[in-house]
Amino acid sequence: MEELIPIAFFAMIAGIAIVPGYLKHRERKEMQATLRASIEKGQPLPPEVIEALSKEGVKAPPTAHSDLRVGVILLAVSIGVALFGYAFTFISGFEESKVSVPIMGLSAIPGMVGLAFIILSAFNKNKG
Repeated sequence: MEELIPIAFFAMIAGIAIVPGYLKHRERKEMQATLRASIEKGQPLPPEVIEALSKEGVKAPPTAHSDLRVGVILLAVSIGVALFGYAFTFISGFEESKVSVPIMGLSAIPGMVGLAFIILSAFNKNKG
């Protein structure tokens, strides 16, 4: 029974990663079938449909505001993880170097990525 816990955990992660892609694929397939049927019947395609299909895969470039927002969120995550390591040291009674140093080192990863996003927001040409 205990073997099912890790299997369920990894199945949940796989489901979270795979199910949205499958649903999007199925929706796109149904849209293509609908368009194909309307073309075979000789109905003209509205320009809005053609424009929506051409813009579907194109993402807007990141703006300075979105870069700053992501950077601040990652810095907050980093500070939260570091505070967790600091608080865990005092609650558990372990030596400081055994617990807090690895956790604070781990918190440096999102912190540095967040700092990079904040710096990128200053240099981003898309200010809108």
